[in-house]
Amino acid sequence: MTQLAAIQMTSGPRVPDNLEEAGRRIAAAAAAGARLVVLPENFALMPLDDADRLTAVEKDGSGPIQEFLAAQAKQHRLWIAGGTIPLAANDPGKVRAACLVFNDRGERVARYDKIHLFDVQLDNGETYRESSRFEPGNEVVVVETPYGKLGLAICYDLRFPELFRRLQEQGAEIFAVPAAFTAHTGKAHWEVLVRARAIENLVYVIAAAQDGRHVNGRETHGDSMIVNPWGEILARLPHGAGHAMAECDLARLQEVRRNLPSIRHRRLSS
Repeated sequence: MTQLAAIQMTSGPRVPDNLEEAGRRIAAAAAAGARLVVLPENFALMPLDDADRLTAVEKDGSGPIQEFLAAQAKQHRLWIAGGTIPLAANDPGKVRAACLVFNDRGERVARYDKIHLFDVQLDNGETYRESSRFEPGNEVVVVETPYGKLGLAICYDLRFPELFRRLQEQGAEIFAVPAAFTAHTGKAHWEVLVRARAIENLVYVIAAAQDGRHVNGRETHGDSMIVNPWGEILARLPHGAGHAMAECDLARLQEVRRNLPSIRHRRLSS
């Protein structure tokens, strides 16, 4: 069995401060025995405005945020799914929200770019237009780890079950879902969506969230959690910085899939 950890933060507009905080949280999770750690969306930067995000954008393969993730993975000898970081896009006025995975030698082994962009007008008056700032990805990503096959998704992706079915069809046994759900939508939907994706696909879900009031005025929901293939919440951190940690038992996953073979009972293709 393997210890999984979902790290929760309240990131701000200064990359060095956020990396320092993330380093403390990764070290604490590693000291507690974590072997696979997931950071939240925007862990390195919750910008004040679009100009801040463009200033912090990194080229694929180089930059202080990527160097930090590689160093942390190597130092603590664990696997890290690095939340999201702003990587250069084809459109120079936009960025890619990329989740990078590093192995325990500090080598990058996967990159997933957020596919579904959060363009909404909520009933509490909040409006978000991620498509004005981000360029969407178009590739589904599953990576082999020593602890199971890891499927990658980001925040708003949670509302699109077809993505997670595709991940499961490609062999995923664990989903990493870094997020920065709004307080408003998170209160209504976060837990039920995380648990539904686990139940539908009979997988573990590591949901790592931003939490609290940020310097830019945004308020995020928090409630980082780890859910097993039966939909049970094994660990959660409702509020505050820290981590939620739980064991991943792939033998238990296979038992659930044998006893409730809903995946094999599908009649309609995705």
